[in-house]
Amino acid sequence: MAKIMSVGTALPPYAYSQSEVTKELSQKLTTSKSERTVLERVHSATGVSTRHFPVPIAEYANLEDFSQSNELFVTHALPLAELAISRALDAAGLLAEEVDLMFFTTVTGIGAPSLDAVLASRLGFKSDLKRIPSFGLGCVGGASGLARVADLLRGNPSQVALLVSVELCSLTIQWKDRSMANFIGTGLFGDGAASVVLVGDEHLLAATGVSVVGSRSALYKDTFDMIGWKIGTTGLSLVLEAGVPAMIEEHFASDVDTLLNQNNLDRSDIDIWIAHPGGPKILTSFSSSLQITQHQLDSSWKVLETAGNMSSAAVLHVLASQIKQPPGTQGLLFALGPGISAEIVLLEWT
Repeated sequence: MAKIMSVGTALPPYAYSQSEVTKELSQKLTTSKSERTVLERVHSATGVSTRHFPVPIAEYANLEDFSQSNELFVTHALPLAELAISRALDAAGLLAEEVDLMFFTTVTGIGAPSLDAVLASRLGFKSDLKRIPSFGLGCVGGASGLARVADLLRGNPSQVALLVSVELCSLTIQWKDRSMANFIGTGLFGDGAASVVLVGDEHLLAATGVSVVGSRSALYKDTFDMIGWKIGTTGLSLVLEAGVPAMIEEHFASDVDTLLNQNNLDRSDIDIWIAHPGGPKILTSFSSSLQITQHQLDSSWKVLETAGNMSSAAVLHVLASQIKQPPGTQGLLFALGPGISAEIVLLEWT
């Protein structure tokens, strides 16, 4: 089975407290005292204390259309992804030219060629690198990417693979959208990148690392309009319905139990829980559904507090914070995304 060798993370350079973000955005995002009061209340309830931005926050007032925001995405996503990749490769003791496969995921900007092609050229990856760019997985992208790379390495057991996620959620801001979804999004979502190095089980490094034991994907019926983006001339407008926590309560534990039962385990065998920090209601619903304490998701709450929900990169930041564990540790990594889709990944430290 595939082994995780290292995780590298990166955050943009401009850090602001949540109160600073709220104050700055309210000047253009709200038109009345009552709207400002709602924005302040929503932002204060997100569980976020600090977020990081690629440009000074005052410059966001100049963003008016998708061309501007996407150009900024390309400009700033590349160095952020480069930093995460370099940190992951350095930690694994590998060079860029030793990587055989790259799975790249984002949902906050687009390009053709996709950014992974530009990254491959800038960082010196070999010319026959197998690339899998992914757009649209959203918050589930980090977990899904991890599972799909592990699947591919089962068929290429001597190879090295790289999972790369970069999200600049702040650049999707919609100044004329005064919906509750947009108010929540401007207070909840953060920016960041992450990269994971994996090797097949016949690679020389595979004697150590974190085994990807198995995974389970789920796509929940009649939930397509609950999470996602509406894409238009001004860019990406957040879709976020109130029924997501109830959906977690109804379905999620069953899928977790199915994966665990397939591997002769149950929930009591799991030592660490690596949950996508989608927001306070999402994390609380995960805890309730799985019948675990909120304390068992402390690492997810911490990432939410210090960086916000970084979409596909967020769960990989949680993984990075938990990557050092004693041999024999059993872990479960999971996330939700548009669809609504779920990905659950079973890990074992060796």
